[in-house]
Formats: sequence, C-alpha cells, structure tokens
Amino acid sequence: MTGKKLAQRNYYGKALADLAAKDQNVVVLDADLADSTKTSEFKKVAPERFIEMGIAEQNMIGVASGLAASGKTVFASTFAVFASGRCWEQIRLAVAYPKLNVKIVATHCGISVGEDGASHQALEDIAIMRALPNMTVISPADAYETYAATMAIAEFEGPVYMRMGRAEFPTITEEGAEFKIGKASVLREGSDVTLIGTGQMVALCMEASDILKGEFIDAEVINMSTIKPLDKDTLAASLRKTGCAITAEEHSVMGGMGSAVAEFLSKEMPVPFEMVGTKDTFGESGAAEQLLIKYGLTSKDIADAAKRSLGKKMELIG
Repeated sequence: MTGKKLAQRNYYGKALADLAAKDQNVVVLDADLADSTKTSEFKKVAPERFIEMGIAEQNMIGVASGLAASGKTVFASTFAVFASGRCWEQIRLAVAYPKLNVKIVATHCGISVGEDGASHQALEDIAIMRALPNMTVISPADAYETYAATMAIAEFEGPVYMRMGRAEFPTITEEGAEFKIGKASVLREGSDVTLIGTGQMVALCMEASDILKGEFIDAEVINMSTIKPLDKDTLAASLRKTGCAITAEEHSVMGGMGSAVAEFLSKEMPVPFEMVGTKDTFGESGAAEQLLIKYGLTSKDIADAAKRSLGKKMELIG
C-alpha cells in the first residue's frame, strides 16, 4: 500500500479520455453529473461522442441500449443510487436481457459519500446488479485499478456494472497493472484467517492485517474486485490454508459481496465466516470518516471480525 490517496472517479475520467483516442467506437453518456462522475474528461477529447442526457437516467439507459444495439461500446454514468435504483427496469429489459454492450459505471457508492446523506449513499447496488442475469459486477480497490478496470471492460463484450466511491483513499495496487475480469488477487499471504475485501475496504483489510500481525495473527488479504463472476478458485485456495474468513464491503451485508462469498462457502467450503458491512440500515449525513466508524466499517472492525472467525475455527478444532 503506497498510502497515496487518490479518487477513483478521477482515474475513470482519465481512462475514458485515453479510450477516446484509442477506440473510435466508444460513446459516453451522462445524466447531468459529468463534472462529478468525470465523464467530462471524455467530452474534452471527443465531444462528438459524448451525449449529455440531462436528469433523465431512465432515458439514458434506453439510448445506451439503442447505441449498443447498433454496434457501439457505450459507457453510461451517474450516481449509484440512480444507476441501480431509478434505472433498474430499463437495465433489466434493455441491457441485461438482450446482453448488450453497455457499461454502467456509477460513482458515489457507499456510506463515505458523507454529507449528502441516505438519499445518495448507495448500500444496495451490488445486490441489485448481481441479481441480474448476464450482468458482470466490478468494484475496483483504488484509483489505479479503476483505470485498469475501465480499459478492461471496454474490451469486454456484454453488460457491466462498475461502482466507485466519492472520496480519495489509499492506493494499494500498482499503476499500470493489468486487470482481469473475474480474477481476484492475493495482496498478502497468510495462514490463520482470510480477509476478503472489495472497493475501498481492501485498503482497510490491509490495515487490519497489520493490526492482527501485532497480535501474532497471520492474515491473508484478497482483493475481490470482481464480485460477479466470483473467483471461486482463489477463494478455495486461500481457505484451504486458513480455514476461516471475513468479508468487508462498503455495502449492506444483505446481498452484497459477502453474500456472494457466503453462497459459495455454504455449498462448497463451509468454514467459520463473518461479514463486515452495513447492517440492514440506511445511512445518514455526516463526515465520511465518522460514518465509517459509526457503521462499523473500520480496520478495527475488520480485525475484530477476523478474531471472531478465528475463534470459531479454534473451537471447531477443539
């Protein structure tokens, strides 16, 4: 972890600008939030392939569907609460069902949106999107991985939902590293417990690993940047070593990445398991750091969950 704090959406904008020159087939749509989502960077380079849809997100998805059906690679961006909620029916029937090449890239996910409050803090979007057939769901760990993931989904054929946070947070991946859709990465080897993070919680898993090391607990850290399809092979390999796990996400524990992992574990590898995330609740207005503390999304919360999971493993061992 470099400790350098960067905003994912800035690197999404950078990737779009680079794609504008690289691929003349790419078209970008936005719903009156181009300066916030950073699709404005694409507009600067290729204004003829940028469409400002205004505050009409459902129509944006319909237009994206039509452009994709005509052979374009379409990026459609807005805030996550609007992308996953307001547009759900349009995404289901006009994008996922026909399996069209639309990339729905949403910013302002999770509780760390902060002062905008519950109306803008998407804590359900992973659950909504991963339930859709044909939909690939991605949550990059940091700004560098966001850039790489954007370039990768431009090459990928089919619907994609990618979520990003609003705030700056530490980079943990290498700039220029390749992003492979459907492939998790082991950031730190360990033998006692597996910490599985997605989005900005991966950086907090790294911090939690350091906390646990001080207590002589050897934690493995996995970056689960693709939530659907889930990388079951990497999970299984890790759990064969550690025998217990926790998940951490800036999302509800109901239906999110933790649920996806739990589904896999219950069917194929039942082990002691804990989930860190919001607990069946809406958020509220407040400073991002204070909200992460209040809703139990800190490195200490991850470390405590890891110790609970490890404790259950030790009970089973006897």
